[in-house]
Amino acid sequence: MGTTDTTAVGIDVSKDTLDACLLAPDGAARQRAFPNAPAGFAALVGWADRHAGGCALHFACEATGPYSAGVAAHLHATGRVVSVVNPTRIRHAGLMRGRGNKTDAADARLIAEYTARERPPAWHPPPPEVQELQALTRRADELTELAAREKGRLASPALSGVAKKSVERTVRFLEREAANVRAAADAVVAASEKLADDRGLLESIPGIGRQTATTLLAELPAVDQLPSAQSAAAYCGLAPREFKSGSSVRKRTRLSKAGNARLRKSLFLPTQTAVRFNPTLARFFRRLVDAGKPKMQAIGACMRKLVMICYGVLKNRAPFDPNWTSKIVT
Repeated sequence: MGTTDTTAVGIDVSKDTLDACLLAPDGAARQRAFPNAPAGFAALVGWADRHAGGCALHFACEATGPYSAGVAAHLHATGRVVSVVNPTRIRHAGLMRGRGNKTDAADARLIAEYTARERPPAWHPPPPEVQELQALTRRADELTELAAREKGRLASPALSGVAKKSVERTVRFLEREAANVRAAADAVVAASEKLADDRGLLESIPGIGRQTATTLLAELPAVDQLPSAQSAAAYCGLAPREFKSGSSVRKRTRLSKAGNARLRKSLFLPTQTAVRFNPTLARFFRRLVDAGKPKMQAIGACMRKLVMICYGVLKNRAPFDPNWTSKIVT
């Protein structure tokens, strides 16, 4: 896609409104707000077409869960190029350019400028069964978190007997509901030969259990949309990020975290199991620790390697084999 024949349209998404900024061919930045609803989606496309000056349009919005899903799906369904960008990348781009204003219109312009400059890849919606799986795994996680919060109330000394029983009933309900939703997610996987095969491959990796494998299937893009194992790690926000400035400023390399936080969270505890029972990661972890790396930094590096191994078994359509996976864990 060329940079001279494409017009970028940034969309700042909120629950009720789409604030759009179009960087017109004449250099002007045209802005307008639309309802975050089907009628607003159609109006947004018509407005952008009128001001594109015959150029192709590249729409982009931040990944804001259900709020951005509707407009992104509409744009893709109507044959438009649309990118769904991690908000952290947009925020960092704004900080690098000294953008301090935090308004919907300013955010829309920042997204448009980022799109014109970086040309983020086009978004493609996952298959319907993966969308359903994602909705179910996210709901199960929400219910589990609610149950954990309620359990925390039980430690309060001010809780009366009747109130305590109410909390206990609530915890039991939330845990049952979470189990029911996870069972529904299992049924979605079982009904899809591809998802079932993929989960079997992931579960062959020591440290990856059923729940983690299901979350990976729901949240990680298909391997044919990821060019490499490194790109899978980057999608999770597990790419190493160096900080160097001049000859004297050298901070410790950290994980970028500019990626899917749900995947990072789902991999944290499994990685701690994997460094004990997965021979490939156990060796890698021990080597890092012996070299003086703090244990939590070593765990972060092992999370990255674990994602790369997951990508490898899915890409090669072969179960975990420590002989070949050791080649990517250096």
